Amino acid sequence: MSEQTTKKEETPLHTVGFDARFPQQNQTKHCWQSYVDYHKCINLKGEDFAPCKTFWKTYSALCPVDWIETWDDQREKGIFPADLNSE
Repeated sequence: MSEQTTKKEETPLHTVGFDARFPQQNQTKHCWQSYVDYHKCINLKGEDFAPCKTFWKTYSALCPVDWIETWDDQREKGIFPADLNSE
């Protein structure tokens, strides 16, 4: 029997840089705002727009997976509590 090995793509880990809008230790607002900013960015510029990736990396590092899944479900159902189509 042949063994199949799967290689996962290794993404380098990084610490989210300082953001003067969120100087406090609690990063909940930073997580939320980065999620909203990412989706506004891709709605305005498209998923291929490289600067949007900064917001994605930030919210992926700061936000709990459960929150992201909940927010994704809310967006799909049209009940997300923020307007992601405006600037």
